[in-house]
Amino acid sequence: MHLELRHLRTIRAIHEAGGLARAADLLNMTQSALSHQVKGLEEQVGMELFVRRSKPLKLSSAGMKLLRLAERVLPEVAATEEEFRALLSGKSGRLHIAMECHACFDWLLPVLKDFRKTWPEIDVDIRAGLSFGALPALRREEVDLVISSDPEDIPGITFLPLFDYAPAFIAARTHPLAKKAYIEAEDLRDQQLFTYPMDRSRLDVFKELLTPARVEPRAVRQVELTAVILMLVASGRGVAVLPDWVVREEGDADELITRPLTKDGVTRRMYAAVREEDASKPFMAHFTRLARTEPVKLQRR
Repeated sequence: MHLELRHLRTIRAIHEAGGLARAADLLNMTQSALSHQVKGLEEQVGMELFVRRSKPLKLSSAGMKLLRLAERVLPEVAATEEEFRALLSGKSGRLHIAMECHACFDWLLPVLKDFRKTWPEIDVDIRAGLSFGALPALRREEVDLVISSDPEDIPGITFLPLFDYAPAFIAARTHPLAKKAYIEAEDLRDQQLFTYPMDRSRLDVFKELLTPARVEPRAVRQVELTAVILMLVASGRGVAVLPDWVVREEGDADELITRPLTKDGVTRRMYAAVREEDASKPFMAHFTRLARTEPVKLQRR
């Protein structure tokens, strides 16, 4: 037996209308075409689907089985069709985000708060546990956007530039290095350095300063929370290098000082990595616009 959705719609329409003529009007077809369809379906089933001598027309026991199937299947089909219409119009979709940038929570959460006001139907999530394999997860469609400062040449993936930032050295105002105009790699050789719990290859202080100079700090202590890093630095227990938006958002000007890395300073760029086919989606374009403006607000404070 070969059942099609039109067969289920026919059974439901005849049951609701109580006759072929009214059902044909509901289905926008002629009565003869509907009769021909019913006859073909009964030939497939091998039994009558209607008690034809009854008025209104009633379903047989076999017809009732098909009606119950129609009542289960057709609403699911209609819901799926509505979802596809929403996707095509850009009103619905999924935005699951992974980050290779631990400090990005400081600006990402305000961005998502504004984003949700415009796109309430978008399924938004932050996949924090994928930070070490974010880009492969993007290719596998486990996530839809990756925040990264390290663009790569990956087929099918595009890196949309968001904003530039400066990694800033942070120390207590009473720290000896506070007297310097800028910080060099050698300055950190005898320091305890507080960092986020990330691989060194993803940390600006190592990638841009220490690793090229082959300098190792006296100690490296990983700390999860930005506020705790700043508290430890302010108490003179060590130093840190954090993005400038973090310093301006949470730093205490009375207790902390900031200095650029190297005489010329270091500038990095943040990107949103997305699959090429998703880059032009309206909600994705809106998210990237917000992600370009919110961090700049923090940097200007």
